[in-house]
Amino acid sequence: MAVKPSCDTPHSSKTDSQLRINGSANVFSESSSESNQSDDEDDTGEIDSESNGWENQQLAIACDDGCVRLYASSDSDRLTYKRTFPKVNGRMLSVAWSLDVKLIFSGSSDGLVRCWDAIYAHEVYRITVGLGGLGSRLELCVWSLIFLRCGTLVSGDSTGSVQFWDSRHGTLLQAHSHHKGDVNALAASPSHDRVFSAGSDGQVILYKLFTEASAASKDDLSVEMISKWVYVRNVRAHTHDVRALTVAMPICAEDTLPAEKKNKIRGRKKPMEFSYRKWAHFGVPMLISAGDDTKLFAYSVREFTKFSPHDICPAPQRLPVKLALNTLADEIPLVLVQYPSWLDISTIQMQSGVTSGKQHGKNAATPLVARIKSKGSQQIICSALSNSGTFFAYSDHVKPCLFELRRNKARTCGWTVSKRKLPRGLPFAHTIVFSADSSRMMLSGHDRKIYMLDMEKLELITIFVPRRKDVSATVTPSEPPITRMFTSSDGQWLAAVNCFGDIYVFNLEINRQHWFIARLNGASVTAGGFPPGNSNILVITTSSNHVFVFDVEAKQLGEWSRRYSYVLPRRFQDFPGEIIGLSFPPSLCSTSVIVYSSRAMCLIDFVMPVGFDAVDLPNGSNLLSDNFQYPFMNVKAKRKRRDANHETKQSKINNFDFFEFRNPVLFVGHMLEHSLLVLEKPWMKVIQTFGAPVHRHIFGT
Repeated sequence: MAVKPSCDTPHSSKTDSQLRINGSANVFSESSSESNQSDDEDDTGEIDSESNGWENQQLAIACDDGCVRLYASSDSDRLTYKRTFPKVNGRMLSVAWSLDVKLIFSGSSDGLVRCWDAIYAHEVYRITVGLGGLGSRLELCVWSLIFLRCGTLVSGDSTGSVQFWDSRHGTLLQAHSHHKGDVNALAASPSHDRVFSAGSDGQVILYKLFTEASAASKDDLSVEMISKWVYVRNVRAHTHDVRALTVAMPICAEDTLPAEKKNKIRGRKKPMEFSYRKWAHFGVPMLISAGDDTKLFAYSVREFTKFSPHDICPAPQRLPVKLALNTLADEIPLVLVQYPSWLDISTIQMQSGVTSGKQHGKNAATPLVARIKSKGSQQIICSALSNSGTFFAYSDHVKPCLFELRRNKARTCGWTVSKRKLPRGLPFAHTIVFSADSSRMMLSGHDRKIYMLDMEKLELITIFVPRRKDVSATVTPSEPPITRMFTSSDGQWLAAVNCFGDIYVFNLEINRQHWFIARLNGASVTAGGFPPGNSNILVITTSSNHVFVFDVEAKQLGEWSRRYSYVLPRRFQDFPGEIIGLSFPPSLCSTSVIVYSSRAMCLIDFVMPVGFDAVDLPNGSNLLSDNFQYPFMNVKAKRKRRDANHETKQSKINNFDFFEFRNPVLFVGHMLEHSLLVLEKPWMKVIQTFGAPVHRHIFGT
């Protein structure tokens, strides 16, 4: 599929005269004026003209029946059929527009690239893509096409070839065969002087346009400018086929961080390299690749050869996990794990010595208590577990369901699960949460209302309608859907977050909305919660890895946020990955929180000034030292003792220092004040569930 470029783009007037079918302009006349010195300026422009003028925009779609079809899109989110181009042999696999929107190029499974008149829908010329013996197969597929500003057409095919064509005459300019499998995707930088290709061999390859001067002939002293596409480098970050490439711009605002002096610690191992934030800046283009290994990688467009790819999602499809500590069943900790169509509830049996805070990296037994499957294998949207461990609930696309979990008095008989009947008329929910004392359940319905139920009588108490202004509660819901909710430990406050990051705070004592907080810097909310020691404080983390502290009762930013939210230590900007959760120590006297991503976790103490030392480590230099107050337990796999056991040098842990995980982590939660539960999923176990790469044989398997 290709979107018709907007005719009012800055470059359309320049290329219009070059793209005539019978024109005589030099193909590289535009590119010769582009120099390496102007790369940065060119790349800060628009990503593509496709992003402009969506109203009444046209789409060209390549279809398996051998036709190219045109559709028109409008602001009503509807596609209107326009016309069908003549049918050809084989399947249409790729399509691209010329920048003057007068020509359409299509690639098919018969090894041909066809040039069509976009207005009259007739074929202008065709190109045979095969390179000699490489194209002798019965079916040669042209998987990808892109059209460049200089008038060059680029094709990627099933022979592993990336070819550059003169779009005026259909003649071959250059060909590269560096891929060892099909070329599935192509992308160009905003300045159109760099082209990227990706294929079934897992490679992403950069080609760059170079212009050099050469003498026209021995007798002629005139100088002729010659432009060539040169292979620069390949990067193989994916283990399986790369299916898609695109170029995007980061949209998050940047903050000015104070300079910070770093003290070197002798004998300490070199920290992990997370260079993503060194090149991913506002307005600077990045290349994104997606593969069959479920991975998304980001690359620097300008400095492709300098920085390593950034793994955008180290742990895809993170499973929602809920932890209940002080349950009514003899205070046995319970953990609920949500799968696509069922829930698993397990107990956590810690080994002796772990609770004393003197062991780390030890396995905890997690015997299964119950497995609840959704009716008809419906997709489960959300789930929740009460702090008492008595109730748990889930919602699919049909309705919410509530269950009661009890431990039999005769302990040898195990556990009993019984379904409880909810009031009629409740819609299916986007998120569910229980109050801290497990006496109430709140669910956010797909109708954009929040329903609060009494768990003893199973009756509806009230319905909240989130709103931005103080208007009547009977107003029709108009806010985006609520996707996250947090409750305070004293049961007074409920914080609800919509899908865009707006926050609504409700007072559950008077059943009214108390405060509205607009989205923070345009970023979405990734985690939040009320610390057990102060129910009036709300801690929020965003997708830009900012940490905000709100004074809910006073309806204002907390003192800590007013001082530090935008001047966090420079070392914290290197925190790897996006913050996906946080955990408070259960102690009422604690003033700290642990925020974590799937790659690392960070200890933040709100009482200590930013940058001051938080705790001394007499033995070892990382967070897994024996004497550190946050030991770890690994549930999924056995873990050997860390390198900290071999380090005896004096070191310190500072506020905002972070610890990198060895494997992708799904959940981090406090078991006790001085112990953590860490659920991890080794990536190799995930890869074992994938099929083999489509075209690339991995030897030794």
